[in-house]
Amino acid sequence: MLLHISETATATLQEQIIDQIRARILSGELAADFPLPSIRGLANELRVSVITVQRAYDHLLAQQLIYARRGKGFYVARLQDSDKSALARKRFAEQQKTLVESARRDGLQDEEIAEIVQNILRTGDHSHHA
Repeated sequence: MLLHISETATATLQEQIIDQIRARILSGELAADFPLPSIRGLANELRVSVITVQRAYDHLLAQQLIYARRGKGFYVARLQDSDKSALARKRFAEQQKTLVESARRDGLQDEEIAEIVQNILRTGDHSHHA
C-alpha cells in the first residue's frame, strides 16, 4: 500500500495515515475485505512508530471503516455506497465548518464565502474575484 506521508505537512503523521486510508476506502480504491498491512509492517514501510500506526488503525476501527480479525490482521470494512457517501459528506461538512469559521474570523461575509466556493466548484479557481 503506497501512502505518502510528509514530515513537513500540517497534519500529523497519524492524521495523514487516517486521511489517506479513509480516502482510498471511501473512493472504492480499497475494496471490502482488502487486507491492510500489519501495524508493524506499515510502521516500517512509512518509517514511523508502531504507536502512530496503531492509533491510526484504532481511529479507523472506531469509524467502522476497517475491522480486525484476531491473529489475522486488519481489513477494509464492507460498506454500502450510501454509507460511504454519508461518511464522506460528514467529513466534508466538518472540514468546511472549520474553514467557514476561520473565514468569518478573517472578516469575510457569508456571501463572499459562498461566492468563493461556487467559483471553485465552477472553475477550480480558488482566487477570489470581487
